[in-house]
Amino acid sequence: MTEARFDVEALLRSALTPVEPPESLSERLERHLTELTDLAAEELAGWELEAMRDPRNWVRPVAAGAALGVAGGALVLVRARQRSKKKSVTGLHALEQGLQDVVQRVEGILER
Repeated sequence: MTEARFDVEALLRSALTPVEPPESLSERLERHLTELTDLAAEELAGWELEAMRDPRNWVRPVAAGAALGVAGGALVLVRARQRSKKKSVTGLHALEQGLQDVVQRVEGILER
């Protein structure tokens, strides 16, 4: 009985080992998230307050804001993970720097 238990444990241990994704996948993910974040920020930058008086016009800015939040948050995590892999920064400092990068990029787009 104990041999069977050890075999199952060994099988589970080998099946559940972490696998690192290929480098090209993380680069493509970062590129797509950056593009999506930029597009959402540009969409928000193009809206004028006059158009917001009519509730029928709220759908696009709300959708752009949601896309900006989700894509920007994911981009912060991707960049923080890349920094921690390079061992230049770890933990909360990597998250902070990733957040600063994304905020500066979005601010640059919104100020245009």
